[in-house]
Order: sequence, then structure tokens, then C-alpha cells
Amino acid sequence: MQKRKTSKDKTAYLFKRYIWLLDVIYNAKKISFEDINNRWQNASLNYSCEELPLRTFHNHREAISQMFDIDILCDRKDGNKYFIEYEEDLNKGKIRTWLLNSLSVNNIVNESHRLKERILFENVPSGQMFLTPIIEAMRESHVINITYQKFEHNKAYSFEIHPYCVKIFKQRWYVVAFNPFKNDILIYSLDRIKNVETTSNKFDLPEDFNGEEYFKDSFGIIVNSNQKAEKVILKVYDEDVKYIETLPLHNSQKEVQKAIDYTIFSYKIKPTYDFIKEILSHGRYIEVLAPESLRNEIKEILNQEHERYI
Repeated sequence: MQKRKTSKDKTAYLFKRYIWLLDVIYNAKKISFEDINNRWQNASLNYSCEELPLRTFHNHREAISQMFDIDILCDRKDGNKYFIEYEEDLNKGKIRTWLLNSLSVNNIVNESHRLKERILFENVPSGQMFLTPIIEAMRESHVINITYQKFEHNKAYSFEIHPYCVKIFKQRWYVVAFNPFKNDILIYSLDRIKNVETTSNKFDLPEDFNGEEYFKDSFGIIVNSNQKAEKVILKVYDEDVKYIETLPLHNSQKEVQKAIDYTIFSYKIKPTYDFIKEILSHGRYIEVLAPESLRNEIKEILNQEHERYI
């Protein structure tokens, strides 16, 4: 006997259809309703291979506009082709693009059961338990009480924080928060949080706080207010050049010089501990040319590593 679909199942199915439609139009740039309908008839979501009624298509457009604040318009001068209005804004909206990409991939994976062992993802354990209550507290400006234990400590401590923003880096989620006791903005890793309790107390997010601006001069999650951004020059060799070109180490990355077997890049960045670790992870394929202080620091670390293997 076939299981009867609940209203929750129907809502989830509709949501997947919205994401499918957005994904098709976004990737096509411009597409006619006829082509959308043809793709729908071959889509894995279309269990009965039915056509997409024009009325349903327009209902989906309206729902997408209300749900995601994304408008699908029709260019009548170009053969009645549909496109996403202000697509460049969609690309700039990192969280929206990340959400849509994640949901689109999730749609494909969920509808491709036979391939589930051939589609592999990285595990991000820190986001599974505490990310939702922290984001909800951010939205409602609620103070939260966290129980936190650093890796180097044997005991966990509980204290209140004002959650300002969250950031993911190297498979770990972090919350940037104001700690009233220490009167400072600090960063906490979610995988070191033991418990989160949302209080009834409210906090005011400072008008001048901006998450992207806060991390502007940092490579990853370390923000040292006592350290200034410097001009860093890296010489990247061989095949690592393409890796760095396609996935820049920092948004300030600029190409200074290109040769057959190397490329020189410049950055305006704080040479923090996590940036140094990233440089070292590339081994002999990255050389620090400037500043001299960073070059000497890398040299000292490499000398210590060399001594361990003698």
C-alpha cells in the first residue's frame, strides 16, 4: 500500500520544485518556457513525466519571489525568454548563493539514490547541534549562555555572549560574539561548545559592526586587533599556480608577475598563524618573498621541522 503524502511532504516537494526551477534558469541565463517544460519532463523530480502547466510555472515564479526575494522576469524582445532579475546581486549575495547552491545539490543527491555512495561530501560536525539556536538568537538579538571548553583546557566554563555573526572555515563553524565579562569581541568554535541556552535578555548589535569588514584583512578565523595588515608577496611554483588562481588565498590577491614555471602574487593581509599554516601546507610550491619578517618566520619553522627528521 502506497504511503499517503502528508502536507509536510507536499510542502517539501514544492520547495524542491522551486529550487529546481531557479537552478535551471540561473544556469541557462535566459530560457524559454518551452525549454523549461522540456527539461521538467526529464527531471528526476517529475515522477510521472508530466508537462509543466503554464499556470503552475507562474505560481512557482510568484512563490520564489515571496520566499527568496528573487524575481524571474520575461524578456519579450528576446523570444519570451525568462531570466533572473539582478543576477549580479544574486552572485554578490554570498549567503543566498550558498543556500541556493546547497539546496540545488541536495535536490540532485536526494533524487539520485542509486548514486548516493558515489557522491561524497565533507563532514562539518560543528554545525549540526548549535548552529540553529545561535542563528535564531542572532535574529532575535537574544543573549545566549554557552558552556565552552578550549582544547587546551580540562574544564568547561559557562558565560554569556552576544552573538554578532557566524562564519565557516576549514570545516568548522565559529560564532563571533561580544563577551561582556571580558568587554571584547571574541571568536568561539562551535565544536568546542558543550551547551547553548537562549536567555530572555536582549542585546544591541553595534551599528558599525560588519562581519565581512571584521575579517577583511584576515585569512581565516584569527583576527588580531594588535596586528596590522601588510603587503605580502608570494612566489607560487608549478601546478599550484592554477590552484591559487582559481581559489585565491584572500580577496586582496593580485597577480604581479607571471612566468613559465611560477607566478608572483601580492596580498594585503595580516600574516596570522592560520595564514602561515596555509603557506606551509603548500610545501615547496610557495615561497614568501616579503615581508622579510614573515620570510624569516617561515624559515625558522622549516628549520625546526627539518631538525625533527634528522
